[in-house]
Amino acid sequence: MNTRFQTVSLIGLGYIGLPTAAMLASRKIKVIGVDINQHAVDTINRGEIHIVEPDLDMIVQASVAQGYLRATTRPEAADAFLIAVPTPFKGDHEPDLTYVESAARSIAPVIKRGDLVILESTSPVGTTEQMAIWLAEMRPDLSFPQQKGEQADINIAYCPERVLPGKVVTELVNNDRVIGGMTRRCSQRATDLYKTFVTAECIPTNARTAEMCKLTENSFRDVNIAFANELSVICDKLAINVWELIRLANRHPRVNILQPGPGVGGHCIAVDPWFIVSKTPAEARLIRIAREVNDSKPHLVIDKVRAAAERFRSPRIACLGLSFKADIDDLRESPSVEIVQHLIQEKLGDLMIVEPHINALPESLQAPNVELMALPDAIHAADIVLLLVNHRAFYELPRNDLMAKIVIDTRGIWSA
Repeated sequence: MNTRFQTVSLIGLGYIGLPTAAMLASRKIKVIGVDINQHAVDTINRGEIHIVEPDLDMIVQASVAQGYLRATTRPEAADAFLIAVPTPFKGDHEPDLTYVESAARSIAPVIKRGDLVILESTSPVGTTEQMAIWLAEMRPDLSFPQQKGEQADINIAYCPERVLPGKVVTELVNNDRVIGGMTRRCSQRATDLYKTFVTAECIPTNARTAEMCKLTENSFRDVNIAFANELSVICDKLAINVWELIRLANRHPRVNILQPGPGVGGHCIAVDPWFIVSKTPAEARLIRIAREVNDSKPHLVIDKVRAAAERFRSPRIACLGLSFKADIDDLRESPSVEIVQHLIQEKLGDLMIVEPHINALPESLQAPNVELMALPDAIHAADIVLLLVNHRAFYELPRNDLMAKIVIDTRGIWSA
């Protein structure tokens, strides 16, 4: 059975797939990146990147120029396949595994005896086993861990990313990885692959524990953010500055309250807790409530804007930030986008959007009374300033520019 990885295929070249492909390619391993987005494929093959991530452009450029990284729209034979595709939810927060199934079925025709298949996408418990079933359905000529255990032709594992947007290149190398194989051999072979570029520890476990570990990490964060967001609602009602309150409470040696905001976004924290709830709805009570608290926060922000808008016949509202966190271009599951969408629907006034990390508004925010503007112009024209994301550029805004404006600061960069 093959023990070396001369060629690795990355299925999905987004915020995780492309950096992972680049890290492998930088270690002189031939990497075939696969994505259904032709624009992404063409961009990468020019040695450029289609996402915003510090330092990634240089690594991709060098890897493509040296012949170690190539992108295509159709899977090709390789020694290992890493799947990093979206796992959104549908309906009443039900996990949507359509992309994982599609990726698995797309590589099935090209896998061979001795190959390793790793799922990286954040997934509900049991997804790795389901992926193995999909592969087995399409390749009855090969054996899989659920059939032959350690003697299987194909090794399968789960290894979630645990990186921070804006620091992905560094954290892919320096953060520990939890590697859950369907057998011990699967875990060991996956560890061998990741150790080609990971300098931190690779900790083996089983697939279900690794899947649950990823969900647990993000649910822990979600519960703690929900506490801070609930505090902010309570403090609004009691006329208390929540930012000062948290600063004072955190002076206790065993207290570390997080910062409230307009909600919780991104493909991880805003989504992953629902994967636990979907599997164990009767038991995951605290996790569900935390999700509901954070999901309700955008509507409370909208209430504040609505109340402020009533003071004007046709207010001009500067909305500062669209991404789900500071200093990135990622708008996935962003509460800021949700808030702006509601403001558009309610026709509360003219909206001036300031998002320094994008060049055009997403289609969902394009309307006659909405314009993407530079920060100074938006502030100058605004009656209401709504701070939604704590980008570094917004900290530098002179306080005098906010005089005579109604300011709604959801991040506490001016209110603290």
